[in-house]
Formats: sequence, structure tokens, C-alpha cells
Amino acid sequence: MKKLKWLGVLSIGILNVGFAQTQDSTKVEKLDEVVITDTRFAIKRENSGKTVVKITRKEIENNQGRTLAQLINTKSGIEINGTRSVAGQNLGYFVRGGNNRQVLVLIDGVQVNDPSLVNNEFDLRLLDLNTIETVEIVKGAASTLYGNSAATAVINITTKKSSKKTISASFLSVVGTNQSQDVDDYRAEHFTNNVTVNGTLNDFTYLASFGNQFAEGLSAAASTNPEADPFSRYNVNLKLDYEFSDNFNVTAYGSIDRFKTDIDGFPPPNFTFADTNDEFLSKQKRVGIAPKFTYKNGSIQVNAAYTDIERETISAFGSINEAESFVVDVFNKYTFNDNIYTIVGLNYGDYKSLFAEEESFTSTDPYANVVYITDIGLTINAGGRLNNHSEYGSQFVYNINPSFKVAVNEGYAKIFGSYATSFIAPNLSQLFGFFGPNADLEPEENATIEGGLEYNTKNGFRISGVYFNRDEQNTIIFGSNGYENASNDATVQGFELETELNIFKNVSISTNYTFTELKEGTRIRLPKHRANASIGYDFSPRTFASIDAQYVGERQDTDFSTFTNVDLEAYSLINLYFSHKLLENNKLKVFATVNNLFNEDYSEIIGFTTLGRNISLGFNLKL
Repeated sequence: MKKLKWLGVLSIGILNVGFAQTQDSTKVEKLDEVVITDTRFAIKRENSGKTVVKITRKEIENNQGRTLAQLINTKSGIEINGTRSVAGQNLGYFVRGGNNRQVLVLIDGVQVNDPSLVNNEFDLRLLDLNTIETVEIVKGAASTLYGNSAATAVINITTKKSSKKTISASFLSVVGTNQSQDVDDYRAEHFTNNVTVNGTLNDFTYLASFGNQFAEGLSAAASTNPEADPFSRYNVNLKLDYEFSDNFNVTAYGSIDRFKTDIDGFPPPNFTFADTNDEFLSKQKRVGIAPKFTYKNGSIQVNAAYTDIERETISAFGSINEAESFVVDVFNKYTFNDNIYTIVGLNYGDYKSLFAEEESFTSTDPYANVVYITDIGLTINAGGRLNNHSEYGSQFVYNINPSFKVAVNEGYAKIFGSYATSFIAPNLSQLFGFFGPNADLEPEENATIEGGLEYNTKNGFRISGVYFNRDEQNTIIFGSNGYENASNDATVQGFELETELNIFKNVSISTNYTFTELKEGTRIRLPKHRANASIGYDFSPRTFASIDAQYVGERQDTDFSTFTNVDLEAYSLINLYFSHKLLENNKLKVFATVNNLFNEDYSEIIGFTTLGRNISLGFNLKL
């Protein structure tokens, strides 16, 4: 145990990998890396006024066998609670002292959420990591560009691209254990599979995929005689694109994401947490279209999507929820020259959910943003959005984000800062739902101040640090008479540190550390100190291995048997990954993972089971 805690402390100072390749040309590409989400333009990282976290396709392939939420949970400033428990455990997104309602998820540029949920979030348990090309995460207020809920983070997910070949295929299968710290029989109880077919036929591209995940053997409740709570998920995706001309193309897509999990609850008459036979089902069907017209110096694009949502909880307090959303984002991007980038758009959302009767609201948001990159190293990113909501009226948000860089040894040093406001609209459940609705709710308002430094060199070293201070006003809480806007503000401050070190041949090292302090009020399951660390090593062009460590500091959770908050101990986890490519042209890759190497016994959520040492084996065949 002492050794493991020492490794946890070590991770604060070094580690968490970017899995960079080892050639000098790759290091230059790392320096010239482009980011998109913070401006909606592909600009060099050195000109960005944010510390954008980017998960590349290579990093995803070096984490096959894990989930999207588990991979995101290795990044700075982010704690996704529930990723270390049973597969069906509810996920809590704790970013910069916020929660689920303050994190916005985008899939291929479209906002996705569940308007019938209390927190209006998108459930990451629905997604298959193997269908994703890249993920960009921008922390801090971003409502100017993305609207509702973009208060602490925007998670921008881009799905896989089609191959340039006429037809290509990928087959992935993973078999693993699924056991707690008290079990060591290493039975195969966790299975993940994915099949993808894609290609290009002249001006037409296509991609179709099917994936599934199944896990059993663990109980959600950490009871004396646990009963297994299985989890099953399947995903069906289809994406088509046709290029009518050099200036005009249309992308259309559809997906079905569904999971079912057994859960444990609070049965009558004692209403204490117990190992029950409850179930939860969630299904989302989504279709969308994205035409794009490109002209000299600019483009006009439409992102439109319709989502149908079905959820059911089978328990003593069961419920059935049906919801739908229709989102359209129309925007014009225009580049005056190499220095000035502008975007003007209109975002419309229509959200419905069935309670005693169908309830709905709409939002219509015009927005504009400009990025000015000067020749002297100064970049200014600024904009505003007017949110027009059918229930509470209008809300204006804005951002100003300057940065300044200087050349240093063929790299750069950069100082940046920002002040941005954001809003979190009351959702349909809070306005019209079954439990304590309040049609007079006002939107929650957040204001975030950031300031930081970044140093990035050509030879593969990057370090950045950022201080943030976020103020919440009109926080929506559940009071004695139902939902209401809190009269007191809440303030959160913190510091994030990231490093990447790729100066040694075949070795890549990076680390992140996060300090989060709630200055006013209390928040459960929010660690003050958190760190991730990893080392990756390319033994050869075909063979790769990594070791990563995660440290989660002390935090509080509510014991619902006594309705009091208790302290949870800090813990550290060590994970291993190994892969080797076989056959001609490296078409077949085999890989293995070991998670929680030292079988650390810890608590993530009071009363719930956590994962012990688990092993998985898999292969990925590309044709």
C-alpha cells in the first residue's frame, strides 16, 4: 500500500502519455499541432488562447479495450466518477468544481443531450470508443460558440473518417475479466466487439459499423452476498458523404445507441441501499445532415440533427421517459486574410419530453466570434451570443481571450488569459417534471477568469499551467419546495498543470496535475488533488508498451444510511498496456491490458463496488 501511494505522489510530478511517435518529423508536427474547438477554426496550438486537450486516433488505438469515459478521465481538470465501478454505474462529470449539467458534449459538431434528464447531460456510456476519430476538450466557459451547458467543459467528439480505398474493414474483439478486489478467479466476463466497413467510390464515401459491449459478474452494491448486475450495449452507425463539386458536399448520418444494465437501489419498507433486481434501459436514435458550401475565403455550413430518446427505470420507484430534440446550427465562416477569422451563426433547438403531458421549450441563439492573429505574436479571440429562450426570455454571454507568444529556440513561449460568461438553462424536468417543477426558474450564470503560461519546444517538450476562477450565480438547486435558484453564489478556483516530454528516442512521457478548491459551499465526490501519469515506449515500429498511474485525493461523499457526509481516502491506480502488430503491413494487432495492477482496495462511491485487478486480451484486424 505504501508503495502504491508513493507511486500516486510520483504521478503528480511526472507521467500521463501523449503516445507520440519517435521520429523527429513527428515532433515537429506536434509543435505545429492544430486545434479547432476553442475557435471553430483549425489554427495552430501556439495561436490558441486555451489549453486544449486533444485525444488523437493514435492515442485511442493505444487504449483499445477501454471506454471513452475512462480515456477522458486521464486528462487534467476532469474527474469522471463511476469509471472505476461496474460497467453500468452512473457517471458524474466533475470538471473545475462543476457537475454534469455544466459539461456540453458535441458529436460531429452537433450538441447532444437528454432534455428529460435532471442534468440535461449526454450519457457517455452510450458511445463506443472504437467509432471515434478524435476528441478535443476545451475547459472553461464556451457558451459564446456552443450555447447552453458549455460552462466548465466542451467535449467535442469527431467520429471515424472513411478510408480512401474502395472498401476497407476493421474487426476488433476484446475479452477480459470483470472482478472486484475480493475475487481472483480471472474468469472471462467482459466482452467488447466492433466491426467497421468503409471506403470511397469516386465522390461518394461511406462508413457503417456495429459494436457491442457486455459485462457480468459484478454487483453494483458492495453487499455480503452480491448478485451480479450485467451490462450490455450495442451501437449501430452509418455515415454517408457525397461531393457534388469542389465547392459543395453533403454528409448524412444515423445511429442507434442502446444499453441495458441491472442496478441496485433503495427498496421499501426500509429504503436503505441494497442488492435489488432493478434495471435501467437507455436508447437514443439520431439522424442528421450536414451540407457545406465552400467559397473563396469562406464557407457556409448547416449541422442539423434529430434525436429520439427512450429511458426506463424498473424499480420500486420506476419511471418511463420519452424525449426528443431537434437542433440546427447554421454558420458562415469567413477568413479575411491569414490573420482574421470570423464566424457568424444561428443555433436553434426544439426540445420535448413526456411527463403528465408533453412539455417543450425552444431556444434561438444568434452568435458571432472573431479571431485576430497579429504579426507580432498577439492573438485576440472574442465574441458574443444572445440566447432567446421560450420560457425565461433572453440571456447574453460573451468572451474575450487574448494570448501573446514569443519565439524561443524554434519553439515558443505563450501567455494567455480569458474572461468568459456562460449559461445553464433549466431543463424540462426542472420546469415541468414530476418532482418539484418550477416554471419560473432562471438560467444559471457562470463567469470564468483564466490565466496561464505555455512553453513548447521543437525537440518535443511542452509544459503549460493555468489558473481558473469560476463564479456561479442563480445555481439551480432542489430546495424545500422543489427546484429553485440559489440566493448565494458559489466560487471555485484551481490550477492545472500539463507536461509532455518526447525528447528521448522511442519514449514519450507526459503528466497532468489538478488542484480544485471550492471557496464557498460543499460538493461531494470532488477531489482537491488529482494527477495522472504515463510512460510509453516503442520497442520497435511494431511493438508498444505503456504504464500509467492515476492519483485521486481525499474527497467527501454522502452516506445515505445516515444522510451525513463522510471523508473518502485517497487512492492510486497503476495500469499496463502492451500491443504488437503481426502479419504483412501490420494489418493484425494483438494487445493486452492490466488495470489496477496492485489490486488497490478503494471507494469511489459509498456502498458501491469498485474494480480490482483486471486483465483483458484483444485483437484488431484491418483489411
